[in-house]
Amino acid sequence: MPNVKLQGDQIYLAALERGDCAKIYEDNEYDFANPVEPFLFGGSLENANAWYEEIQQLLRDNVNIRLGIFLNDGTVIGDVALQGINDKHRSCSVGIGISQEKYRSKGYGTEALRLILNYGFNHIGLERITAETLEINLPAQKALEKAGFTPEGRMRKAVYFRGKRYDELCYGLLAGEWELQ
Repeated sequence: MPNVKLQGDQIYLAALERGDCAKIYEDNEYDFANPVEPFLFGGSLENANAWYEEIQQLLRDNVNIRLGIFLNDGTVIGDVALQGINDKHRSCSVGIGISQEKYRSKGYGTEALRLILNYGFNHIGLERITAETLEINLPAQKALEKAGFTPEGRMRKAVYFRGKRYDELCYGLLAGEWELQ
């Protein structure tokens, strides 16, 4: 998997190198209007190196596939992952992050989701991919629904974050639904 390159129109997905992880940590701009949990504050080089090592370990354990999101000029702008891959149930969850606000709301996240979902369903043989987001993260909800996810449920007041409780929204996408897109 580390040598794979998934090419889109505006971006491509490829393995994250140690320097890419440091760049994502360095560039991270938290979107307080559309929060996610957890978030990276004070990203140090040590934390970026630890994250890189974690990515490598989870890849070796066949649990996660995390790829960098790169503009076609090679600039790393974020990451996308198939997480908690369960071979028995042929399922996992997806997560995505775009590091800087200037790269958000430009279609890069939607394109990255489509590339990784296609890889998960058509190359790994997954049958179900899920995603969760906070009720107040409207851009994430929009991106998930645009990628074909169906809202499946709401875990009421499930996340305590920034001094308040929020509902967590659950989404799902099945292989058969993906084939119809």
